[in-house]
Amino acid sequence: MIRSAHTSQLDNATLRATRTMLEDAFDGELRAQDWDNCLGGIHLLAWEGDELVGHASVIQRRLVHAGKSLRAGYVEGVGVRADQRRKGVASALMGDAEEIIRRGYDCGALGSSDDGLPFYTGRGWQPWRGTLQILTPDGIEDTTDEERGWILVFGGELDLDGTLLCADFRDGDVW
Repeated sequence: MIRSAHTSQLDNATLRATRTMLEDAFDGELRAQDWDNCLGGIHLLAWEGDELVGHASVIQRRLVHAGKSLRAGYVEGVGVRADQRRKGVASALMGDAEEIIRRGYDCGALGSSDDGLPFYTGRGWQPWRGTLQILTPDGIEDTTDEERGWILVFGGELDLDGTLLCADFRDGDVW
């Protein structure tokens, strides 16, 4: 069963359980900034009985493309407990996330790991091929070339070879 709730609706025990599950799912690679990036939006929590087995969140971010400001549903913290993988949990989580994006945002975006690329592209997410930029406190900066190919977008009328500017700066991974 998947339950959705805004961060503000989750009690501390659920938030702690979610963070612990994600730390395990990411083999200890979940940094404090990564967790912080998961907060402030809609959480999708997959449960097997009383056990939390998966998570994804959709956070609003502001993107600029082709002279237009876009309200983007940015997907963060997609993770499934190791013993529950390959059972459709991630697909169910992403199905709900994509429905939230279709209904509430101009487009979706996410940053994928190399391992996740086939999963997301198989669902219709498309790699951004053009220029990626971020609005920082010091102005607009190009992001590194290594981010090309693992920033994926979903929906919207986007020129994948154009420029995509993320207009909300954050600590840690800007994308």
